[in-house]
Amino acid sequence: MTHTFGFMIESMVAILLLLTILYCVRLSRQLRLLRADEQSLRATIAELVTATGIAERAIGGLKSTMRDGEQSLSATLANAQQASADIEQQLAAGRELMAKLARITGAAKPTELAEAPAAREVAAAAQAFAERAKARVSGLAA
Repeated sequence: MTHTFGFMIESMVAILLLLTILYCVRLSRQLRLLRADEQSLRATIAELVTATGIAERAIGGLKSTMRDGEQSLSATLANAQQASADIEQQLAAGRELMAKLARITGAAKPTELAEAPAAREVAAAAQAFAERAKARVSGLAA
């Protein structure tokens, strides 16, 4: 019985060793797959870092372009405001001139106006000019 009992113990140890070897082989395969996944993950992370760097540079370029555009727009707006002020002054001067012309033509006697058709034409032209100027100001204000 001693031999049988020893044989059974050795058989069980052999079976356990075989199971351990099979488990180690399976574990080795899983570790290889895990390492392959790790390499894939590292490559993905490297691509992500590269894409992030590119995006950061692009954002920096957009910020720079935005600053340049803002400066250009500010300068253009300042020029437009100056031009608007100049036009406003010119319109005021034109209105004054129109008022003077109206007073001059109003001061003339009706008989003189009948005799001087050129003066009537000048007054009509001045009136038309004033109306066009008024329309332009209304168009710019809108």
